[in-house]
Amino acid sequence: MNQRRIMMNSTQISYFTLAAYFDTGSLKYLYFMILTLLYVLILCANVLLIVIICMNRSLHEPMYLFLCSLFVNELYGSTGLFPFLLLQILSDIHTVSVPFCFLQIYCVYTYISIEFFNLAIMSYDRYLAICYPLQYNTQMTSNKVAMIIAATWIYNLLLVSVTISLSSSLQLCGNIINKVVCNNYSVVKLACSDTTVNNIYGLFVTAFSVFGPLILIFYTYVKILKVCFSGSKQTRQKAVSTCTPHLVSLLNFSFGICFELLQSRFDMISVPNVLRIFLALYIVTCQPLLNPVLYGLKMSQIRNICKGLFCCDV
Repeated sequence: MNQRRIMMNSTQISYFTLAAYFDTGSLKYLYFMILTLLYVLILCANVLLIVIICMNRSLHEPMYLFLCSLFVNELYGSTGLFPFLLLQILSDIHTVSVPFCFLQIYCVYTYISIEFFNLAIMSYDRYLAICYPLQYNTQMTSNKVAMIIAATWIYNLLLVSVTISLSSSLQLCGNIINKVVCNNYSVVKLACSDTTVNNIYGLFVTAFSVFGPLILIFYTYVKILKVCFSGSKQTRQKAVSTCTPHLVSLLNFSFGICFELLQSRFDMISVPNVLRIFLALYIVTCQPLLNPVLYGLKMSQIRNICKGLFCCDV
């Protein structure tokens, strides 16, 4: 009888309460301005580089097309978070409807998995360019590049759709999420029904969306290092110039993911609340801003085009 009452109550949940927010008083307007500025910078930087790559035929090469996919994903991930976050900062009631919560989970999770896949594809592209330069043009044709990018997006969108479908069908016995944004693991912990399928599929998604790309990246860099040690100085310089921004981006994103996983699985109450919130949002704030700056400054072709747009000879 009690179990039946719990199940009936669980079906009446129409919203979640985000309990990680705390009263900041008048400082909330300062936080709002900072995050608004950050979001505008992310939009401007990524849109600018997407337009530059699309409008310049000289940049219609595999490396830059994969970069374009990366920048589109940064826009997608940050837009899935920032407008909601800005509203929550100004609001005194930190609740979110159940459908919107799952929509946000979908956006953030697809952003994360597509990001890893984009980074893996870019490492494979650099591997072919450095290790097999003579076969590169035949291996990376325009049709193959388009298929790889399309497959990356479609595969991950479908993969996370199953996650959301499984989570949304759970019977929930609570609506308190100790986060500033919706998180799938936090929702699953509220379930009073069996979550075995969710846990097994979650491990499957993690293996294929995180560890799979990381294994490919590790393999390609081992091969690149072998070529660099046995190759000429010019080969080493080419490898360093093209791989450095990719490695920095990968390490930055992996740091954010690792902390989010630790924070979700373990009690980190000893960490200051502000720091926990900042690191929880790290992957969808710092990464979208870092990548366009990193690649815009490091890639000479993009850098020269940007100089031509914003500078003029006197």
